[in-house]
Amino acid sequence: MLSVSRIAVGNVRCVHPGFVRARKHISAGGFTQTFGSRRWISIKETEQKAIASRSGPTCPPPPPPPPKQSYTGYILGAIALTAGGLGLAYYNGIFDGPSPPIPLDDTKEDPRRKKQTYPASSKDLPKHVPYLLIGGGTASIAAFRSIRGHDPKAKVMMITNELEMPYMRPPLSKELWFNPTETEPLKFRQWNGSERSIFYESNDYYIDPSKLSDAVNGGVAVARGYEVHRLDVVNRKAILTDGTEITYDKCLIATGARPKNLPIFESAPRDVRERVTLFKNVHDFEQLSSKLDDGCRVAIVGGGFLGSELACALSKSEQTRKKKVEVFQLFHEGGNMAKVLPEYLSSWTTARLREEGVTVWPKTQVKAVEMQGAKLKLTLMDDSVLLVDRVIVAVGSEPNTDLAKTSALEVDSQNGGFLVDAELRARSNVFVAGDAACFYDTKFGRRRVEHHDHAIVSGRLAGENMVGLNKPYTHQSMFWSDLGPRISYEAIGLIDSALPTVAVFAKRTAEEMSRAVAAVTGGANDSEKLQAANANVSVDVKAVSITGGEQKQVEPAKEQSKGQQEPEDSFDKGVIFYLRDKKVVGLVLWNVFNRMGTARKILDQHTEYDDLNEVAKLFNLHERPAEDAEIEAE
Repeated sequence: MLSVSRIAVGNVRCVHPGFVRARKHISAGGFTQTFGSRRWISIKETEQKAIASRSGPTCPPPPPPPPKQSYTGYILGAIALTAGGLGLAYYNGIFDGPSPPIPLDDTKEDPRRKKQTYPASSKDLPKHVPYLLIGGGTASIAAFRSIRGHDPKAKVMMITNELEMPYMRPPLSKELWFNPTETEPLKFRQWNGSERSIFYESNDYYIDPSKLSDAVNGGVAVARGYEVHRLDVVNRKAILTDGTEITYDKCLIATGARPKNLPIFESAPRDVRERVTLFKNVHDFEQLSSKLDDGCRVAIVGGGFLGSELACALSKSEQTRKKKVEVFQLFHEGGNMAKVLPEYLSSWTTARLREEGVTVWPKTQVKAVEMQGAKLKLTLMDDSVLLVDRVIVAVGSEPNTDLAKTSALEVDSQNGGFLVDAELRARSNVFVAGDAACFYDTKFGRRRVEHHDHAIVSGRLAGENMVGLNKPYTHQSMFWSDLGPRISYEAIGLIDSALPTVAVFAKRTAEEMSRAVAAVTGGANDSEKLQAANANVSVDVKAVSITGGEQKQVEPAKEQSKGQQEPEDSFDKGVIFYLRDKKVVGLVLWNVFNRMGTARKILDQHTEYDDLNEVAKLFNLHERPAEDAEIEAE
């Protein structure tokens, strides 16, 4: 019965050879008739065996199998393509190190954040610009102003990966936190009582990028939300991340610096990273200020400029005091500003911050972080635990030199930053300014500086050299900081606590103290310094003239030890001299104002003094306020 059925099926299949061939082709898939260790049985072979067993007619013999297809060419082609891709990836620096974690996108979470990439498409960017500025910060705006000052009809375009127009960064950790509640969020009160925005210019000051090429009188356009991936310095061409190419005559790199993170937070789960802020830009300020709820507990990791300024601002500003925000500051150094100030002054500064309501924990580090309910649980080195709502990481920054890898530009291995010559030139027609530039200081050697004043002066000089003035960079930049009513200082030169120091202090009068309190409450001190820095104004003072005498030379270590034995209220105001090879290389003016011109002239002399107490007299430490003198005269 079984053999009859097979014969019947064989006859049917023999009658329809076309159907059999089509079925076989589908089953075989166009390949050979073997698949692994399993053999596909030909239907026609089954037919022939069945018919032969009953001596019936036979079907035509099957056609010979097709020749085996060779894949050698495909394999070789794939190998060549892979090798080419790996070579291109190596050239673009993909293998230079691990990629940083993808930053969290908070733009969808914050309905107030309505800024968008501008223009909407890179197709609207000009194909050629005479002056291309990469970066939209202070150095770029200073360069633009300088270029336009010498070439009134110059056409300039900035390309920035930020979504905002050029703005000042110092107020983000200073004046903006002390604004009255009725003040607009991104405006601050100046020393004269008036208000101004942190943005350098209003939006209508800038030209639409799509209209820059046709602007008869020139101007500056800002492309926001775009990034330059590579420079072709030979052909003067900038290639954006989306492949758009823009040619230029002169180019400035002012990419600034990016904040550092700590590995423990960088590798943390997403819910932890959402509560960690790397404070750097306007977006960080907006996000942080909007998320400080009533009774919020904030941990600031870092004891330097930014960490200490934010600690003071969050503990003493009107808006945070009303919300009863608690501030904790953690760092591994022995005191605030320990890398800048002498040890005794650093400890004194820490005591003053505690008086301002900051819980300061020096000589500690965070060794573990995790979520505990809705709080962040920070485990410290001594196994103590701190529960907070948010963490601000303020542990310094590093220059943004990504373009160096893709554009064959040199980076200083010790200081970081693009290597430039005395005229801030990295390559022919390519200049660097601001935080990202590593320049040669004729007095102190190769340096990289991250100060607002340096960004202004180096940006202006780069702009002048882009129009052909070929001027060297010789400026010594200054910086300032305010940490409550008892601490306000300006500094210039090499300020490093590892250097020997000599300090001369005096007591402040009651009038000076009341002024200091009023100034910090109103944000006046900072804004006045900011105004001076933006204008690069130096106070005109009498010439410094120091002559050598028969007096014994000052012993820095001995003088510093004397300072440590003084009562703590002796640090009201004074001058700290930083020495290298017995020469003054830096000065901190501690609660001393309007004397930066004197400090700059002392630094320019770069000489050894027999008695720094005599030099300190040039700063009029014991001078009475003008109001006191007028009252006495009456």
